[in-house]
Amino acid sequence: MRKNQRRHLGNAGERLAAETLAAAGIHIIERNWRCPVGEIDIVAEENAPDYTQGGAMVAWRVFVEVRTRRGDAYGTALQSITPAKQAKLRQVAEEYVQSQQWCGPWRIDAVGVQMDSSGRLLAIEHIRHAVTG
Repeated sequence: MRKNQRRHLGNAGERLAAETLAAAGIHIIERNWRCPVGEIDIVAEENAPDYTQGGAMVAWRVFVEVRTRRGDAYGTALQSITPAKQAKLRQVAEEYVQSQQWCGPWRIDAVGVQMDSSGRLLAIEHIRHAVTG
């Protein structure tokens, strides 16, 4: 039962995150992309400046980690992205880039979905370039 509740909460968070990204003009390419290294919750694309190319507007591949929390007894949703999780996200994103032969710029974003203990939405926060280096 507990696993089903977590899955339901995670699915609800991913749906809300996808709606938030779409409202910001970010196009969802796929969800739950898996490889032997791990999973990316949302793979998306956004036209944004590439400052390595003089600020030209280009298509960025955006890898999005969605974290959903009910309550904050163990920290907020975004606080749950530990250094170890960030390292794993970089590995999975690099695997995607190689497997898809993506040559353009890419980044890792995070969307935190914070709910109260009864499951009522409190806040959604999207952080671009949440995972670097």
